[in-house]
Amino acid sequence: MPVWATALGATLLTQTVASFLNQSLPVVAPLIIAEAGLPPEQMGPLSSLVAFGTVLFLLGGGAVLARLGPVRTLQAGAVLQAAGMAALAMGTLPGLALGALLLGLGYGPSPPAGSRILASAAPKQHRTLIFSIKQAGAPLGGVLAGLICAPVAAAAGWPAAVLLTLGVSLCTAAAVQPARAALDAERDPTRRVGLRALLSPRELAAPFRALRLDPQLLPLTALAVAFAMVQGSLFSFTVTWLVEARDFSLVQAGSVFAAMQAAGIVARIVLGWVADRTGWALMSLVVQAFIAAAGVVVLGIHAPGTAPWLVALLGALAASAAASWNGVTMAEVARLAPLDRVAEATAGSTLVIFLGYVAGPSLFAAVVAWAGWDAAFLVIAAQLALTGAIVGLVIRGGARPRGPSGAR
Repeated sequence: MPVWATALGATLLTQTVASFLNQSLPVVAPLIIAEAGLPPEQMGPLSSLVAFGTVLFLLGGGAVLARLGPVRTLQAGAVLQAAGMAALAMGTLPGLALGALLLGLGYGPSPPAGSRILASAAPKQHRTLIFSIKQAGAPLGGVLAGLICAPVAAAAGWPAAVLLTLGVSLCTAAAVQPARAALDAERDPTRRVGLRALLSPRELAAPFRALRLDPQLLPLTALAVAFAMVQGSLFSFTVTWLVEARDFSLVQAGSVFAAMQAAGIVARIVLGWVADRTGWALMSLVVQAFIAAAGVVVLGIHAPGTAPWLVALLGALAASAAASWNGVTMAEVARLAPLDRVAEATAGSTLVIFLGYVAGPSLFAAVVAWAGWDAAFLVIAAQLALTGAIVGLVIRGGARPRGPSGAR
């Protein structure tokens, strides 16, 4: 098997399973919370702890990745997530909190370690496509969590669902072991990984310093933040909006949401292929920003009474543009950064993109409260189109397309 195929198989598997475990939390945690007699709003802080755990790794995990190598780091992440599910099974509030934090920490290696592996192994002429296939594992994991964990929890109880996810994570760590010899060859066994080294100001600032390695990294990340604001808003509010403002049943709204998720998976792969063919991924993302903004507006202002199948189609079209930027972005970060700084640049970009996932839904909710649903869709689309226009102006004439071969 070619090295790139081994690399893609290992990163796609670990990305999918890491997302599967993270998305299993909102499926099983409410059941655990209810059985423990805790208030249901405890789910909010648990979700925040997952994000906090991921941020902790992205900030200080660069030394760990360099010391262990990307495959071993992904394995460690899988073990941490398994430990997180075991902590959840304690059924207590401290156990839930610890479990959520470990799930986030375990997910943290997926972006930087996956990018480091693929940056070395992916053929340049297909790099963006390969990155996009790997990133398709994120929504795929969410789909699998809904299709597998929910039925298992309903049929056999939440302990069975927890045991299933724990086993899947440990099996994944074992499954990628054969790839380690080929993909972890450049690790640095002398790199310090003690708490003092991990929490040093230099180590914590490394991901952000890496964003200055190329003049296109900051515009690329800014555009990704705008995309993340739209994606986070769409996936957070679509079901609620359809039920409350468009008189959809929960089943109908759920079907629209599923169509959006499926469209995002397919579009990530298709647009990765397109970016490789056109040779200028960043400009492709600028064009995609305008298409996504238009799709979100059309979805948001469709007339009440529109047939559910047509709303599902509009949602799929909007999501295919607004939720498919991830792989192209990660591939561009890997291309623009020196090979030995890919993990740091990916961590830095991902950390900043996290702000979009936080700010987008908050902005959307504020506009809904102030001016209604239609205005919220218009505002969230407008910020993406405006950012796309600014980034397009910044990069215009500043760099040439890299060409189908992947060279600058």
